[in-house]
Amino acid sequence: MLEKQALQESMTRAAASAPVALPAVVDDWNAWRFRRVTATGEYDAAHQILIDNRVHAGTVGFDVVTPLRMRDGRAVLVDRGFVPVGRSRTTLPRPEAPAGIVTVDGRIDVPPARYFELGDGRAPSGPLWEHLDPVRYAKATGIRVLPIVVDATHAGGGEGLVHDFPLPDTGIDRHLSYMVQWYTFAAMAIGLWAWFALVRPRLARRTHASG
Repeated sequence: MLEKQALQESMTRAAASAPVALPAVVDDWNAWRFRRVTATGEYDAAHQILIDNRVHAGTVGFDVVTPLRMRDGRAVLVDRGFVPVGRSRTTLPRPEAPAGIVTVDGRIDVPPARYFELGDGRAPSGPLWEHLDPVRYAKATGIRVLPIVVDATHAGGGEGLVHDFPLPDTGIDRHLSYMVQWYTFAAMAIGLWAWFALVRPRLARRTHASG
């Protein structure tokens, strides 16, 4: 539980830190996870993808992910936000990416390296993806993106997407609830033991003596 509490505090501190420019050289991106950053460049709308089976406020939809080609020549995937499913899944939404130079504000995430997926494990051939994997995306598109994604709180334009990226739940609140329950049960058990083993026999002896 102490480890989860430390992880929760670390995530909260990182998410609350002042935004900095996306660093040029990073040895371990995991150390930057949940940090707030800014990145400036141009969106490559031709290689935009949709991440399937996302839910926001009870509505099913997609996360819109677009590569941002930065001024220093690097590219990074930006999760620009959530868009709901339209009237039919046969017609996918196509949220337009802002044109020209934009500055993105967001939080770094490091997607898992491996997912369990049905099929042959190849990258999708179309814009609809089941999971976001920067390595597979780079192989499929030829764009050498960084091994991270920026969850955008501001994606550089008013495209009408929902920017809602809650921090992962470490389960600390659930563990605290369980701990309180166990302490309550323990206190009840001690109270019952004291009553039957100490208090009740004394009362019985007093009653017997007075009678």
